Amino acid sequence: MKKRSLIAAVLLILFTTITINLKIVGSKFNLKVVNIENNFLLDEKEIKELLDPIYNENLIFLKDSKIENLLTQNTFIESFNLSKKYPSTLKIKIFEKKPIAILLNKKEKFYLSEKIDLIEFKNFPNYQNLPHVIGNKEEFKILYDNLIKMNFPFNKIKKYTLYKASRWDLETKNSNIIKLPSQNYIKSLKNYLDLEGKNAFKKYKVFDYRIINQLILK
Repeated sequence: MKKRSLIAAVLLILFTTITINLKIVGSKFNLKVVNIENNFLLDEKEIKELLDPIYNENLIFLKDSKIENLLTQNTFIESFNLSKKYPSTLKIKIFEKKPIAILLNKKEKFYLSEKIDLIEFKNFPNYQNLPHVIGNKEEFKILYDNLIKMNFPFNKIKKYTLYKASRWDLETKNSNIIKLPSQNYIKSLKNYLDLEGKNAFKKYKVFDYRIINQLILK
């Protein structure tokens, strides 16, 4: 009986020692340092604050999906690359979304990305002169995709305005107004691009295509 008790005591001490040693070794791989690179708009401190919940987690077992869930809380982050540098460093290369317009909808303001994703609005100096979209992102995505297909010169546009009749007005940077019909507006835009540079049409500021097969100039 005493022999069994002695064996049990030895085994208990052995397993306890192993467990303690494993904890000590494991703690060496806890996340301590996060290095951020390739961020141009986002502040490094802001990104690191998103990752507060994973500090001190074991880097070996830390899942990429958990990091993704934290980073994508910021709508400016398009994607990222991760690399782990053991024992305790995580390196993150950030790829930011590029704003192409400012959406104004029901008193709310957002940036729109090239994929027409909503991005939290902040006053970035480099994006103060983006065209404004008065409407909703779903309707604008349809318009935007169609404009891409026709290779439309987006740099000419100052504002896009959606009306209840599901049609758009486009205001150019030289203050021309293009009033589009609700359907088949690609033909109208092509016509406008043909006319805008001609001397005979430079005096006009309104190009109204709302009536089918007609152009009203003002």
